[in-house]
Amino acid sequence: MAAEFSTLEAFRKVLAEAPGTDQDAVQQAEERNGQLTKPPGALGRLEDMAIWYAGWRGTARPEIASPQVIVFAGNHGVTAQGVSAFPAEVTEQMVLNFQHGGAAINQLSRAAGATLDVHALSLETPTADFTHAPAMSEKEVVAALATGWNAVKADTDLLVVGEMGIGNTTSAAAIAHALYGGAADDWVGRGTGVDDAGLANKARVVREGVALHEGADALNVLRCLGGRELAAMAGAIGRARYLRIPVILDGFICSAAAATLAEAVPGALDHAIAGHASAEAAHGAVLDRLGKEPLLSLNMRLGEASGGAVAINVLKAAVACHSGMATFAEAGVSDV
Repeated sequence: MAAEFSTLEAFRKVLAEAPGTDQDAVQQAEERNGQLTKPPGALGRLEDMAIWYAGWRGTARPEIASPQVIVFAGNHGVTAQGVSAFPAEVTEQMVLNFQHGGAAINQLSRAAGATLDVHALSLETPTADFTHAPAMSEKEVVAALATGWNAVKADTDLLVVGEMGIGNTTSAAAIAHALYGGAADDWVGRGTGVDDAGLANKARVVREGVALHEGADALNVLRCLGGRELAAMAGAIGRARYLRIPVILDGFICSAAAATLAEAVPGALDHAIAGHASAEAAHGAVLDRLGKEPLLSLNMRLGEASGGAVAINVLKAAVACHSGMATFAEAGVSDV
């Protein structure tokens, strides 16, 4: 189904009407888990993950056969404020690298058996500097949401989304600050490697942007402080919710984009788990607010869906054990 929303409110309504988990499948998966040839709880979180996955796929004995990784790229007008150690031109250069198969995410997607799709969103037209005006008009943010929505393949059974966009850690920090409050310094990090003066500058930019757009609801926070690639990730995560496709969240920027959905519609991220805790300082705080415990903590801070892609194999292991193991009855093993 192509995106059928033309306003933020229409998108919110579609998200609110998305189906939930299949409780019958959850119950059946729990019963199967209790009969497998292992002591109860011996596989720890793998057991919980497999049951969660089964509920969203609507079967007690699921498989992961068609994982999809999508990387969205966008440019940010706020880079004019000197918030990044790299120029905006790097965004387009990295998109070419993705397309030619030379980036980390190409290797990680291949290792996980996932398809990789890359979508560049109007790189020649950066968003507005959000310290002076909303980053996007409603038409622009809805178009980006629709790009993400339409990028999810109907046969996908696990989704990971990521981003490329110089300046987008500042955007993510501003979103987190607007949604959750606190001090701007609590949400900014070094991103691509800014020095102490650069870090202080990022905090100033975040404070100014959040103050300018004070009072915006969650989806308008995405519009006013986000970027096209963040909105596209949110759209893809929303489409996955609509299709009951489980999602592995990537790092700080992906999680900040996803947080706007969670604040807009309660339960909007019930189909998502956190792939990893990135080295970006505020990522853990966002995951705490979302109630998501990361699967991995590898000191990664690359973005481009890399941490989420690594976590695909963990979820595959969980599902393979759940669906492939024999029960005590099948194996002829005494269940004492």
